[in-house]
Amino acid sequence: MNGTTPRPEVELIGRATQQRTTVLRALIATDGFVSAQVLHARLISDEERVGLSTIYRTLTALAEAGRADVVRDPGGERQFRYRPGADHRHYLICRQCGLSLPVDSAPVETWADQVGEEADFADVVHTVELTGTCATCRAEAREHT
Repeated sequence: MNGTTPRPEVELIGRATQQRTTVLRALIATDGFVSAQVLHARLISDEERVGLSTIYRTLTALAEAGRADVVRDPGGERQFRYRPGADHRHYLICRQCGLSLPVDSAPVETWADQVGEEADFADVVHTVELTGTCATCRAEAREHT
């Protein structure tokens, strides 16, 4: 894969190896969320030699470092999306086609902070997954009925 080395992001997760750099470049080039297995298949088709376990470790480390968003698909598999900044985001995801749209999550963030404060908890983290069926998929479903 061509392009500049995304060294600062790779260094967030440890030593900047060629394999980690390759995984990060592939994630950055992906539009929307992608599973480690799909990313692995893309890299193999591009003749990149990166093991699936390395991809899983790299994607998980990127998520922990705040450089990847993670959601689960209907089957429970984790899907990753590159996050260019440290800001936390939530998405509305179509269960049919995988379309993902960022949503205003200020009310959720406020609520999570408030619940933590009321219970005298620190460092509260949360996971919110919003899924549904987008307008395009609903229209296609109506056409087939």
